[in-house]
Amino acid sequence: MEINTLPISASTRGKLISTGYTSLSSLSSISPSRLAQDLRIQESEAVEILKVASVNCGVGNSDGTRAIVAGAQTAWDMLHEEEFARRITTSCEEFDQILGGGISLKEVTEFGGVPGIGKTQMGIQLAVNVQIPVDYGGLGGKAIYIDTEGSFMVERALQIAEACVEDLLDNGPARKDFRASQPNLSAKNLLRDIFYFRVCSYTEQIALVNYLEKFISEHKEVKAIIVDSVTFHFRQDFQDMALRTRLLSNMALKLMQLAKKFNLAVVLMNQVTTKYCDGSFRLTLALGDSWSHTCTNRVILYWEGNERYAYMDKSPSLPSASAPYAVTSKGIRSSASNCKRIKLMQA
Repeated sequence: MEINTLPISASTRGKLISTGYTSLSSLSSISPSRLAQDLRIQESEAVEILKVASVNCGVGNSDGTRAIVAGAQTAWDMLHEEEFARRITTSCEEFDQILGGGISLKEVTEFGGVPGIGKTQMGIQLAVNVQIPVDYGGLGGKAIYIDTEGSFMVERALQIAEACVEDLLDNGPARKDFRASQPNLSAKNLLRDIFYFRVCSYTEQIALVNYLEKFISEHKEVKAIIVDSVTFHFRQDFQDMALRTRLLSNMALKLMQLAKKFNLAVVLMNQVTTKYCDGSFRLTLALGDSWSHTCTNRVILYWEGNERYAYMDKSPSLPSASAPYAVTSKGIRSSASNCKRIKLMQA
């Protein structure tokens, strides 16, 4: 449940959200004195806020416990789900292999790398590919694309969508009337099913993430949330690192809950930064070590000579492995051995 559902004043809700308390669960273990300090209010006010939050959680039980225990799922059921689960293809067979067949649902997958490596290209490709019809082995879903940097280009999305449709029709049944029998399979319809949000500050980003549960409840076909990039607004104007950590942790928790609840994939793009280690500066993904534990899977994108590679850096079920890939005029594709470094778009 969200803070904006509490029957308190709008100014108090604003204070809670701006200091990182974006869900009722984030208030479950906080003390009145700590809340008063964070919100810069009287402790008596903090006590009243926590009382209202406790009542609205609806989790008080006769034995004094606060948690609702959901029904258990057997490990056998989980294995069966995993074996038959459909994934979102990257349009690169080698890339899909290191991902265990593609981007998994119910998980948060992070892609990180230097500018120009293809992060935005990957985001657009996945927003298109999640819509591949079930008859073709896809999900037949829709996508939410959250753009924090202004790097999304609709012309590029159209190119990738047109290439996707062309590939699907070329690989369809060998019938002359096959194209005519697929009236809904068009680049225009693929673009219609990408819900685009542009956010210009970290507060807008947090507010949007909190709004997504309501939005997805109204658009149940959504099967992918892409954030490009999750990093951008959290690397600027932050003096209070504890506040930043709390905001990021709550946002990551919310995204993971959405992935589980709605059986969808969350894909986060991350930037790189420099880190001083062993007497030299090295490139590392932004937001620090604590952030690295918030995602289910982490993939590092990097250059090796003139070729792009993806490295599975972290996963609870997949081995570390690398795979080459290419960014072409059609989007993400398998890499050719004679691939030259051509900068199509900046990611």
